[in-house]
Amino acid sequence: MSTIGVLLVDDHEVLRKGLRALIESRPGWAVCGEASNGRQGIELALALRPGIAVLDVTMPDLNGLEATRKIHHLMPETEVIILTVHESQEMLRQALLAGARGYLLKSDAARELLNALETVSQHKYFFSPRVSRMFPQLKDGDIADLKNDTSSLAQLTTREREILQYLAEGKSNKDIAITLDISLKTVDTHRTSIMRKLDVHSISELVRYAIRNNIVQP
Repeated sequence: MSTIGVLLVDDHEVLRKGLRALIESRPGWAVCGEASNGRQGIELALALRPGIAVLDVTMPDLNGLEATRKIHHLMPETEVIILTVHESQEMLRQALLAGARGYLLKSDAARELLNALETVSQHKYFFSPRVSRMFPQLKDGDIADLKNDTSSLAQLTTREREILQYLAEGKSNKDIAITLDISLKTVDTHRTSIMRKLDVHSISELVRYAIRNNIVQP
């Protein structure tokens, strides 16, 4: 029997340990790596090529949705399960748009994680039972309407969403330029574009937007 590797990406070590124990209790499954933030998760995914990546949403240094977008773009063969406390339709929509195949509530993880892994390993969608009850169309596999994204966040480019998170985390333009290996002028241009598209006029407003949309934690 071949072993399917699972990558765990969550900034809470205790949760990762619990998920690892659960996954490795099932023959044929193994945790091939762990990461505590989105950027590290992408690096490990590229190095390890896991069958499935399980990502938390709200993490430092690139949140789970942006990490999912990059993993899905760079490694479409790796399926992604979003692990979250959020039951909102908007969060579900963003996860699907990012390329996630599964959407698992943390409150269901102990009961449903193995089922979720089995389902997405067959390239099928998995949704927590409570989420499926909230959105009946999911039972029929109809996700087209949920992918109709009209949020202001959809106006931002991938790079702008990345910089938005760094700004909301309190990083300076210089820090962002060094981290992303781009010029200060480029960061400033992106920052201006972000604030214009989101119709915010100060960093404090931008931080509030990021918290409200679960990009960073308060």
